Amino acid sequence: MAMAAGGGRGKVKSEINVTPLVDVVLVLLIIFMVVTPLLEKDIQVRVPDEDTEVIPEPDPSQIVVSVEQSGSIKLNSELVDDASYVERMRRVLAAKAPEDRLVFFIPEEKSNYGRVVFALDGARTAGAKILGLITEPVVGVVVPGSEGAAPAAPDGTAPAPAGAVPAPAPEPPK
Repeated sequence: MAMAAGGGRGKVKSEINVTPLVDVVLVLLIIFMVVTPLLEKDIQVRVPDEDTEVIPEPDPSQIVVSVEQSGSIKLNSELVDDASYVERMRRVLAAKAPEDRLVFFIPEEKSNYGRVVFALDGARTAGAKILGLITEPVVGVVVPGSEGAAPAAPDGTAPAPAGAVPAPAPEPPK
């Protein structure tokens, strides 16, 4: 009988035979001990220097509209008044293919919401197909024409220009 191993005749052994288990575990341990150093030799890690920083250059073919805190609007670093904004935008967009009429908007953090909407609506009226609003400051990219910008007042406010549209007041909670 196959079940009557080790003990007397006819008795079934109820204990696990540990010897084959220990043999298999020791063989696996030896295999892992031999293979592990071989795997670590082939790994090459190259860490970049901390000093190297690639600053992308602004693309001169992109259309960038900046809305400043004072309410003034700049089209590719040129100050544009409200009356000629849509016409200037129309002329700039006319040079581009219809699928390439992409306009980026960079409002300052405390710029008037109504002025930003005015700039967006003007670009859409002029024929812009895609409008991109940049809400976080872009590190390392210089907005064309922002080099000589006048600093804001010490308290962070600036007077609104003539003709500025104030942002609508929020509705009180109900």
